[in-house]
Amino acid sequence: MKWMIIPLGFFSAYAFSESPLRSVYYGETHMHTAYSLDAFIGGTRQTPSDALRAAKGEAVIVNGQPHKLRRPLDFAAVTDHAEYIGEMYSTMNEGAPGHEQELLKQLRALSDIKEREAWFFKYVISNNRGTTPKHPSFFAGQDTVKSAWKINVDAAQEHNDPGVFTALIAYEWSAAPKGGNLHRNVLFRGDKVPDAPMSYIDINREEGLWDWMAMLEKKGIQSLAIPHNSNASKGLMFNENDSKGNPITKEYAQTRAHFEPLIEMMQIKGNSEAHRSFWPADEFADFENADSLANYSGRKMEKKNFVRHGVVKGLAHQQKLGVNPYPLGFIGGTDNHNGMMSDVDEDNFVGGHGPEDGTVEARRSGEVGSWIQGKDLSIGSLSGVWATSNTRAGIFDAMRAKETFATSGPRMAVRFFAGWNYADDLHTKSDMLERAYAGGVPMGGSLKAMSKGGKTPKFMVFVSKDALGANLDRIQIVKGWVDVKGETHDKVFDVVWSGNRVVNSAGKIPAVGNTVDLATATYRNTIGSSELATVWTDPEFDASQPALYYVRTLEIPTPRWSTYDSVRAGLPLMEDVAAVIQERAWTSPIWYQP
Repeated sequence: MKWMIIPLGFFSAYAFSESPLRSVYYGETHMHTAYSLDAFIGGTRQTPSDALRAAKGEAVIVNGQPHKLRRPLDFAAVTDHAEYIGEMYSTMNEGAPGHEQELLKQLRALSDIKEREAWFFKYVISNNRGTTPKHPSFFAGQDTVKSAWKINVDAAQEHNDPGVFTALIAYEWSAAPKGGNLHRNVLFRGDKVPDAPMSYIDINREEGLWDWMAMLEKKGIQSLAIPHNSNASKGLMFNENDSKGNPITKEYAQTRAHFEPLIEMMQIKGNSEAHRSFWPADEFADFENADSLANYSGRKMEKKNFVRHGVVKGLAHQQKLGVNPYPLGFIGGTDNHNGMMSDVDEDNFVGGHGPEDGTVEARRSGEVGSWIQGKDLSIGSLSGVWATSNTRAGIFDAMRAKETFATSGPRMAVRFFAGWNYADDLHTKSDMLERAYAGGVPMGGSLKAMSKGGKTPKFMVFVSKDALGANLDRIQIVKGWVDVKGETHDKVFDVVWSGNRVVNSAGKIPAVGNTVDLATATYRNTIGSSELATVWTDPEFDASQPALYYVRTLEIPTPRWSTYDSVRAGLPLMEDVAAVIQERAWTSPIWYQP
């Protein structure tokens, strides 16, 4: 470990420690404040600075009540929608251009949620979900966009504290052609950023966004984009064709892989890893599936919308094009629209969209307009990043390297490595990390084929439980591969588990058990393990087949947020949602290429 002195932003000099073996940092890369029009419509009045204060552990007002995180975050990014951010500057700031326009006066005066939703649909939704959205009549010009963006940038500069708390400068590009979700969160490496964000109104499809990011890169402005909600993308997120309908090319694949190293695994509108309907052999593919997404905007559940399909399909594209367009690492986020960062404790959930889901009754029987039924909401997910330091450069570079994982909320710590010569007891060594890095690659890396065949790679995985959370059930490794015909395949392996359970005749590990008391919404850590680790060898490894491997680790069963709601309110449990869940984490893959 060494100490460094750096100049950064508004700070003249700060000392911080740098760890070559990486430390884990938890944070948020997807949330909204009042500068997002849909959040303002829902009643949010938190500013970017308020949101960053919340991320650091301060209480803010949500749904009229003080609310705070149980634990502060290590890093955070406010990602307000670039679309209509200038209009929100006009709305919220007296004396701003356009502030006294009649429609904005009307917007500020609306108090009934149904009236707000009707206004939002008329002036925003119907426009933004078209193929060529435009600014509404109350847009007062590009200077308002720059002014709103400056508020976001200034807040990040104010709260960024190298070595203590990292505030990344970021925004959301919210493309939704024909209602298909193609949203991306765009994050910047430092404080050198453009003078305004580029929106879906300015850039119609993702190729244009990458062109803009390439132009910034030539000016020394580094950025990356993180897609989210592939589960609602109408088949567009991992499309066989580009936005013009032509088969994707090598150039397309190279550009996408460069600017999009990560994808959001899960958020408040559901889990995008897998779905029980398309992976019936995966007994844990029924996690926060958010089926009611298919009730709105002509969406439907399709296998090609899910991350597992996308990353494995990338291997097939690589076999054909020579380049993988989807070498995606995994990260978490919430899409919270209450101005709250990573509000991901099941027993502390107060919704994420103002009055639309801000009461128990709304969450039980209401809906978040044009998106999802309240009962299907997830609490979102948390980002874990293995970085050399808690600084903008450290966090960003770890994201670029994909040494990241997502959790469904708990602060589990997950390590995952692959190498050709790891000892079978590597996970028991006091210097296992030094050996793992020296002899292989971490999550997010690519393992090069041996020059001489005959060996099988070994994978080391180590997971420790959240110190305040539930014990661990098991560690699984999900393998994806492509055969010589270009057909894709995947399989889930149980590699280590708690207790003395043995594989049954069906080749499965028996369930860990369940200590949840549904009458009190409590559980006991009398089953499971605080740590799990192993070195695993793929029994079906074929050196000729391109493959990827990622870790999925599960906790023992605990109450879902809806169960906590029911018990606190004295209401019966809902029959059509799970009463208990198994929280989990997913690491970025490791790729093998012959």
